[in-house]
Amino acid sequence: MRIVLNPDETIVKIVKQGLEENDGYCPCRTEKTEDTKCMCTEFRTQAADPGFSGFCRCMLYCTAD
Repeated sequence: MRIVLNPDETIVKIVKQGLEENDGYCPCRTEKTEDTKCMCTEFRTQAADPGFSGFCRCMLYCTAD
């Protein structure tokens, strides 16, 4: 399974701006820890599961076949 950017360019632009303003930490999280640094631990764990299909919490990344 591959991980790609969200095909919606508007969402990508907004989330990337949030990442820039938040020093690379997920803009949809209040905590700033290594686990919330983009690409967050939660999504990397989900994407490693062969049965997972979908987006990360902030919608920047998604899985693709």
